[in-house]
Parts: sequence; C-alpha cells; structure tokens
Amino acid sequence: MEEQARRKEGVLYTIEQVLCYGSLIGLALVPAASSVVRLLFKTGISDATGMMNHLLLEVGLFSGMITTKTGEHLSIALVQNFCPSTIKTRISIVTSLLSAFILTIIAFSAASFVKIGLSPWKMIGFIPNQVFALIIPIGYGAMAVRFARRTQVKGAARIMPVLAILLGTACSFPMIAKIIWGFDTPDWAYDLGEQFSVFADYLKIPVAVVLIIAALAGAPLFVVLGGLAILLIQASPGGEIDVVANQVYITLTKDSFIAIPLFTLTGFFLSESKAGERLVQTFKSLFSWIPGGMIIATVVICAFFTSFTGASGVTILALGGILHTILKDVRYPDRFSIGLLTSVGSIGLLFPPSIPIILVGTASQTNIIHVFLGGILPGVILVIAVIVFGIIASVKTKIPIEPFELKKAGIALKNSVFEMLLPFLLIAGYFSGILSLVEIGAAAVFYVFIVEVCINRDLSLRDVPKVFAKAVPIIGGVLSILALSQALSYYIVDTQAPENLVHWMHTAIQSKYIFLLLLNVTLLVVGCLMDIFSAILIVLPLVIPLGQAYGIDPVHLGIIFITNLEVGFLTPPVGMNLFLASYRFKKPFIEICRDVFPFLFIQFAVVLLVTYAPWFSTFLVRLFASNP
Repeated sequence: MEEQARRKEGVLYTIEQVLCYGSLIGLALVPAASSVVRLLFKTGISDATGMMNHLLLEVGLFSGMITTKTGEHLSIALVQNFCPSTIKTRISIVTSLLSAFILTIIAFSAASFVKIGLSPWKMIGFIPNQVFALIIPIGYGAMAVRFARRTQVKGAARIMPVLAILLGTACSFPMIAKIIWGFDTPDWAYDLGEQFSVFADYLKIPVAVVLIIAALAGAPLFVVLGGLAILLIQASPGGEIDVVANQVYITLTKDSFIAIPLFTLTGFFLSESKAGERLVQTFKSLFSWIPGGMIIATVVICAFFTSFTGASGVTILALGGILHTILKDVRYPDRFSIGLLTSVGSIGLLFPPSIPIILVGTASQTNIIHVFLGGILPGVILVIAVIVFGIIASVKTKIPIEPFELKKAGIALKNSVFEMLLPFLLIAGYFSGILSLVEIGAAAVFYVFIVEVCINRDLSLRDVPKVFAKAVPIIGGVLSILALSQALSYYIVDTQAPENLVHWMHTAIQSKYIFLLLLNVTLLVVGCLMDIFSAILIVLPLVIPLGQAYGIDPVHLGIIFITNLEVGFLTPPVGMNLFLASYRFKKPFIEICRDVFPFLFIQFAVVLLVTYAPWFSTFLVRLFASNP
C-alpha cells in the first residue's frame, strides 16, 4: 500500500511539474507572439493580457506547491541556525504544523472567494476566469497537506498533522458557511461567524507574537505573512478573511509581476550554462593586466547575474565556487575572497532588469523606467567603491598581474559575445519603447534559450527541464511571498496606518535629515529580518507617505529603500547572504561575518551617500524627462 501511495504521489507531482512548466512556457510565448504580431501587423493578440495574467496565477500557485514539496520556501530560521539537531527537528515539526493550520484556512477562504467573488460569465479567451482561479484553493490545500506530511511524526503523535488541518477547518467556519449558503447565510451561522471576529480580536496580540517567533524559528515567511493577514483582517470590524484570497488573485494577475518569473528563468539559463565561465575568462583576459583586474571581473559578473535573477543567493551559490577558485589561484587571501564574494552577491539589485526595482515601481506607483534610471548611478557608485577597495587590497598584498594578450582577449570576447550583448539588447528594447517590460522578459528567455541551447550548446534539450526545476523554487518562493504580503499590506493601508504614521512622525521629527537617518536604521533592520520582496510590499506603503510629507522624490526614496535592503543582506546577525556564504564556502558563520566587515563598511558609506545626495538617484530621470 505504501509503495502504491508513493507511486501515486509521484505521478501527481509529475503532473504538477508539467502544468507548472507548461504555464511558464506559455507565459513567455504569449507576450513574445503578441509583440511579433504587433510589430508585423500593427495589432496585438486578442485578450493576450488577460491570458498572460492568468498564466501568472497558474505559475504562482503551481510553483508554490512544488516549492513546498522540495522544502525551499524562503525563511529566516535564526533560531534553528544555533540549535542542536534534536531541537531543530522539534522546531521543524511545530512550524510545519502551524503552516498546515494557516494554509488550510487560506484554502477555504480561497474556495469562498472563487465561488462568491468571481463572476462565472467573465471569460479569459474561451475559459471562465473561475476555472483559472480554482488553482488558488487547490494550491493552498495541497501545500497544507504537504506541510502536515512533512512532520513525519510516529506513534500516537501521528494524529497531530490531522488535528492541525481539522483545527484549520474549524477556524474556517465563516468561509465554509459562505461556500454552503452563499449570501443567504442563516442568522445563526452569521452570528457564530461574528464570534470568530471577537475571538480573533481578543487573541490578536499573543497570536501575532507567536507568529513572529515562528518566523524566527524557521516557519516559511509566506505562511507567517498569510497568518498575520488572516488574524488582523478577521479581528477588524466587519473583517472577511476571503479578502486574503482576493488579494492573492489580484497580485498574481498583475501585469508588472509577469516579468518576475521570466527574468528569473533567464538568470537560471545563464547560471546553469557555462555563461559564467565564459564571462569570467573574458573579464579576466580584459582586466588581469592591471592591479585588481580579477576584482573588476568578479564584481561586474556578480552584478550581471544578480540583476537578472533578482536573488542574491543564486549568485553566491551558482558563481561562488568558480570565482573563489580563480581568486585563490591568483593568490588572494581566503578571507578577502570570501568577504568579497559574499558582499557582491547582491550588488546588481540596482541595475535593470532587477526584480526589486520592478516591485518598488509597482508598489509606489512610480514609472518603472524612472526607477530603473534612478538606480543606475547609485549602482555604479557601489560597484566602483568595491572595485577601488579591491584594487587597493591587491596592491598591498602584491597580487601578480598578467600581461595583456590581445589574441587571448579576442578569443574570450568572441566566446562570450552573446552573453555580453544581452543587457544592451534588453535595455535598448525597453528604453526605446519598442517592447514592454513583459515582452522584454519574454525576449530574454528566448534569447538565452537560443544562445545556450542552440548556439553555444552548453545545454541540451534534456537539460532544459533541469533549468526549470532549479528556477521554479525561486519563482514559487518569491510569488508566494508577494501574494500574501500584499494581503497584509491591504490590511495596513485599509486601517490608515500610513496616514497615522505620517501625522505622528511629522509631529515628532521636524528635520528631513534626521528622518532619513532613522529611515536608514529602520530599513537596515528590516533588511536583516525580512526578505526584500515582502519588505517592499509591506514596509514601502508605510514609507511612501512619509517621503511625500518630507518632500523626498519618490524615485530617490525607492533607491534608498533598495540600497538599504541590499546592505541588510550582509548585516549580522541574520543577513541572508551571511548564511548562504557560510553554507557555500563551508566556513563558520562568525568567520563569514568577520570577513565581510570591510565590504559592509563600504556599502554603509554608499548608503549614506545615496541617502543624502539625491542628485545621484534623480539626475538620469530628469535628463530622460527633458530629452524623451
């Protein structure tokens, strides 16, 4: 029986992967086809936008299910990093049970939303949008079951996962009543639902504390965000928790978010091919004749990869090994090499087509092109600052230089020419207005596919599913967080928290410069404790009105936000890059913190420069606006 169950589960998982990969391919095909039709015939494909938006919904939930299966959802796990293995196991069981409980409630709220909140007559192409939206309750229900099964408890404790799901079902009574009776809910059921709100309000503070502790103990961040959203919305007067599912639907059918999985997939085609090795050889041949040449190569390559994947951890894990070996071969001290690679793992987040910049533009309702332009000069300053430090260190440690060989450089440049052209082609297509951001994302996917599979042949067609398999957990982790952080953001905005905060802050602090200093400190702490995606959607809506009150340009504010969060990746005790580097380079966490300190100091200095010199963030925007 167990063998048969495992086979059945394997078949279901394969179906999930096929549907997820198919939706992801469709997400690239539809905008690509639409742009070709528009350029050739001056017209687009009918309802292409609606189809793309709902394919994103499918990608978001299927990838979330797969990420749950592989156990790769983003988490902090501060407590677990310092606990013995036996305690880690117990903590993992508790966080899995909590996740199953919360996701069960979200699944029922999604079922209620699909039945009541969507019209059965609205069609996406020839398919009712309710059919697309069914993936929301199915997806969260599957995730709940998978978290319950992950506990792997034995004996009498095997009842605990079942109880977690049953308790989640009991707490979903108001939504179940809607599913059964719709808008004709009996008075007794309505009154009982009101008691759930009273109960949630009574337990609001202690449960919120428990959820925050669970986040520090390793509970997936998207689950904690969803739990907080459910709790706070249910506790508010007239709160209906199917609002959470509504926000998931709105977020995962948003035009600007379509680019996120496309650029992430592009980054993984690059990282899984030999593009990194070719770029390393190219920059090494071009710059190794000057002191610090390999530092220049390392920083530029890491910035290139991070700008596409949007996830600094991918750069450290994918390129850390080869770059560390090369730096070691040219006699850089191990401490310096590890500190450098850890710090530059997130250095490309200010360059297009960075996913955090897309999110900042969307969340702040600022022109994304302007935010892209605003990030270029601060990003260049950060790159130059690290390179200059690297050159000084190279001279002090007397790193040998190699003579420049024109023939060798020419061969290396020829081998990597297609990768070198990619950012220029995409930036030209986007800033010229020929292609939209989504179409640029689709073009990037097909470009790297053709280059790495058909031209360079680093990857065969059999390798393509492996690329998808590595990209999907990142896509699933990011989209899961975005969906549920948007639900929490909805509650924050609905309670007028931003307006109240503006009133209090403006009364307490008169100086714009003191406000900026406090903002830096706050965002560095946020960058330590939260992932950059949920921080943007939850914290930025609070910060935007404050920026307006103090007369701060929205583009400048967005760049301050990203720069601080970027440095937060390196800030002890819980900077994400510190843990990833410890894992990748097999070094104790404390050693990584020590090695990264000089680079952290440099990035702090750049943060202050960007914060107090708005010209760097606004110059290109104004230049672009005056010369459209």
